[in-house]
Amino acid sequence: MRSRRWFRLLWLVAAVALVLMVFAACEDEEEETATAPELADGVLQVGSDIAYAPMEFFEEGTTTPAGMDIDLANALAEELGVTTEFINTGFDGMIPALKASRFDVIISSMTVTDKRSKEIDFVDYFIAGTDILVPAGNPKNIGAIEDLSGLTAAVQIATIQVDQLEAANADLKAAGDPEITVLTFDQNPLAVEQLRTGRADAVLADSPVAANDARLSDGELETVGLAIPPEPYGIGVRKGSTELKAAIEGAFQAVIDSGKYEEVLKDWGLESGAIE
Repeated sequence: MRSRRWFRLLWLVAAVALVLMVFAACEDEEEETATAPELADGVLQVGSDIAYAPMEFFEEGTTTPAGMDIDLANALAEELGVTTEFINTGFDGMIPALKASRFDVIISSMTVTDKRSKEIDFVDYFIAGTDILVPAGNPKNIGAIEDLSGLTAAVQIATIQVDQLEAANADLKAAGDPEITVLTFDQNPLAVEQLRTGRADAVLADSPVAANDARLSDGELETVGLAIPPEPYGIGVRKGSTELKAAIEGAFQAVIDSGKYEEVLKDWGLESGAIE
C-alpha cells in the first residue's frame, strides 16, 4: 500500500510540474508575440506614396515597388521575421489612413515635424533637405525660396514644401513683396510636368527627389541647391503602438549594425542622408 501511495504522489508531482511547464511556455509565447501585436499575421503592412523616385516608385511598366524606402522596409521586415505588403496611398491621406489602421507603418519619405508628431510617432531613419528644381540655365536666377517672389512654384500636396512656401509667403506679405503662386498636385511627377511645360517656374521637393528629376530630364532641368537644411525622415507609427515602435527601433538598429543600411543607401547613391 505504501509503495502505491508513493507512486501516486510522484505521479501527481510530475503532472503538476508538467502543467506548470506548459503554462510557462504559453506565457513566453504570449510575451514574444506581444512585442509587435500588429504583426501577428506575419506581415508588415507599409503605407507609401509610391510615386517619389528614388525613394519609392513602381518599376516602369510594372506594379513592383522599388526605391530606397522599399529596400529599407524589406530589410526591417527581414529582421522582424515577417514579409512586407506595400499599400499605395496618397500622401495627403497617409496619416489618417495609418490612424484608421489601414496599415501598420508609414515609410514614405515623411519629414518629421512638430505638427505630424502630435498625430503619430516616428522612428528617424534618413535626413533630406528641400531643393528647388528649375529649367536648365536657371533663367529666373532662383537660388532660394524668397527668389520665387512673384513667380509660380509647383509642389506635391501635403508635403513639407507646402508649409515652407506658406511660411515664405507670410514673410513676403509682411515685407510688402509679391507672394509666390503655389500650385499643388497629388503626386510629384505632376508638379514636375508643370515645370516642363512652362506653367511653373520651379518645383520644390526633397533633395534626393529633385536631384533624381534633374538627372532624368536629359538636361532640361537642374537643381539650385538646398533651399532648406536637412531634416529627418521618420517611419510613422500609430500613437499607443509602443510595442511595434520598439520592435521597429530594434530592427532598424540591427539593419545598421549588419551593414545593410549602408548598403541600401549606397545602392541608391544616398549615403549623404545617413542617420548618424
